[in-house]
Amino acid sequence: MSDRLKRFSLASLMATLVLNIWTGGPLLALWLGSRVQGEGPPTMGAIAIVLLALGVICFCLYRALQAASRAYDEVTGSPPAARRQAPWLRSMRGERASYDGMQYELTGGERIVILSVIVAFAAFEVWFFFFSGSPIGAT
Repeated sequence: MSDRLKRFSLASLMATLVLNIWTGGPLLALWLGSRVQGEGPPTMGAIAIVLLALGVICFCLYRALQAASRAYDEVTGSPPAARRQAPWLRSMRGERASYDGMQYELTGGERIVILSVIVAFAAFEVWFFFFSGSPIGAT
C-alpha cells in the first residue's frame, strides 16, 4: 500500500508541476511584474522582471518535474529508457535508429505530461467554442 501511495503522490505532483509550468509560472511572473510596475503604462523594467521571472520560475518547475519523474521511475521500478536521438541529429549514412535489444517506451512521467497537455487543450477548446462568446459585432 505504501508504494501505491508513493506512486499516486508522485503522479499528482508531476501533474501539478506540468499545470503550473503552463499556468502558475506565467501568472506568478505577471504578478511580480505588476508589483514592480505600479500605476501607469508598462515600463521596460516591469517587462524585464516578467521575462526574467518567467524564465527562472519555469526552469525551476521543469527541474522539479525531472526530479519527480526520476523518483516515480524508481518507485515503479521502470528501467532506464533507451537513448533516442532526434531525427535532425542523425547521420545521413543510413545507420539504424534503434539498437538491438533496446526498445523505446514512454515513461510514467511522459505519459502524465502528454495526458495533461491533452486535457488542457480539450478544456481550452470547450471554453473557446462554448463559453467565450463572439467578439464579432461587439461594440
